Amino acid sequence: TRSAMDHQPKFFENLSGTGKAIGVLTSGGDAQGMNAAVRAVVRMGIYVKAKVYFVYEGYQGMVDGGDNIVEVSWESVSSILQVGGTVIGSARCKSFRTREGRLQAALNLVRRGITNLCVIGGDGSLTGANLFREEWSGLLEELAQKGKIDEEAVKKYAYLNIVGMVGSIDNDFCGTDMTIGTDSALHRIIEVVDAIMTTAQRTFVLEVMGRHCGYLALVSALACGADWVFIPEYPPEEGWEDTMCIKLSENRARKKRLNIIIVAEGAIDCHNKPISSEKVKDLVVQRLGFDTRVTILGHVQRGGTPSAFDRILASRMGVEAVLALLEATPDTPACVVSLSGNQAVRLPLMECVQMTQEVQKAMDEGRFVEAVRLRGSFAISFHAFQYLASVYDEKIKHYVEMKVLIIICLLQSNFNVAVLNVGAPAAGMNAAVRAAVRVGITEGHKMFAVIDGFEGFARGKIKEISWGDVGGWTGQGGSILGTKRTLPAKYLEKIADQMRTNNINALMVIGGFEAYLGLLELSAAREKYDEFCVPMVMVPATVSNNVPGSDFSIGADTALNTITD
Repeated sequence: TRSAMDHQPKFFENLSGTGKAIGVLTSGGDAQGMNAAVRAVVRMGIYVKAKVYFVYEGYQGMVDGGDNIVEVSWESVSSILQVGGTVIGSARCKSFRTREGRLQAALNLVRRGITNLCVIGGDGSLTGANLFREEWSGLLEELAQKGKIDEEAVKKYAYLNIVGMVGSIDNDFCGTDMTIGTDSALHRIIEVVDAIMTTAQRTFVLEVMGRHCGYLALVSALACGADWVFIPEYPPEEGWEDTMCIKLSENRARKKRLNIIIVAEGAIDCHNKPISSEKVKDLVVQRLGFDTRVTILGHVQRGGTPSAFDRILASRMGVEAVLALLEATPDTPACVVSLSGNQAVRLPLMECVQMTQEVQKAMDEGRFVEAVRLRGSFAISFHAFQYLASVYDEKIKHYVEMKVLIIICLLQSNFNVAVLNVGAPAAGMNAAVRAAVRVGITEGHKMFAVIDGFEGFARGKIKEISWGDVGGWTGQGGSILGTKRTLPAKYLEKIADQMRTNNINALMVIGGFEAYLGLLELSAAREKYDEFCVPMVMVPATVSNNVPGSDFSIGADTALNTITD
């Protein structure tokens, strides 16, 4: 309750919202996690003693006023964290695009003393908010001239502060690693793919959202180990039909039971002609005779409850948005709260909008490599998919930094690299092993799988593993290699013998805190055993997320989603 809160210690001693009013609205297409952001803005605003108002139905509600702008309490946002969509509504508003509409919106805000706005939406919604801010003083003067407000109100409410948060399942906004709603949409897609993969031997073509941005298609293809993906940012080269059919045939020859092809709804070819899911299906049927089905996911991707990641992301962004409003001055430009690494950061709103628009401009002009580069972290996923699907394009390599977590930093080729799991099983371990094996093979190394961790290593349970051996591992839970918590200290001599016998030149350990301790023990034994004087890499994989130096471990997100489910 509010009275109970008054006795709680404040964590932001120098920031007070006393005498300030904050309006929060959602605009544009809805996205899972928007309610978590709204909740965070309301509760953080009340925490710092500010008044907080819902603006129902987006900019339309701001223009219409009346019951669409309502002061809210702490309890007003109870039990909305797990609700999809937006409880305060979102609507397209033609009237707000006119000066008359914005004039009416300004009047409705001034009457309630609102000079701080938190806007949750896409780049169009945020651009509109920035224009509103730039016109604010002129709008107030015009209202005063018309006698709708007095001069005292013009002076008292002279400045409007704007903070944006991006709510979009497409992850199409430059400046942030992830937008609110994207992770939940990816979960919807992967749930469908996982269900499909249990059916008989077929080829499935999945069409996902992404008219102008292929992030959902690309990352879901990476997450499910798809055979092929079509995205608008990077059309396939001339002759892609032959290349794709050859790859599908090769995968079937490796005893792969089914093929997955993912198509973004805005996918195009190099002549700027649409590539539809039906077109891909017809091609596969005509060329290969495979039993092929099309699944169009549509608004299923927008629906359902938000994932744990989206709830956390939106909550952290909402808190940061209120802090940004409290710290804003008349000279502070409108900002957008973004995710960089694992931190909520503030960036100039219009710089991010302009960068986002540059991507579309590059695509319209056929500068597709540049479009991928401008997408930022998108390029890393694109690079990783090409590696792991064996459709690597040298043209893109120059533009992308090698930052994929599980790529081994080895400059030489012909290394023998051993991969093992250590500690408790964690969802995602198998995907990491698959990626390590395929990247290693692509780079010219021999890859060896160690069964049952350090204990299995000591007993000689090690074998060479091929590209096809890890097919279908991406969606498998647990550890296919087997994993144990046993540390290597009591097996050092036997592990050294196995490394010498198999000529192991590098070691990758995927696991939790035991993996971390295990590598420390091997490193400490280097003076005694020359076999341990090789590159060693530890990839954090634990639901506990307790490995030093890592913000997030493989498996932690899946565990969080299991809890929230």
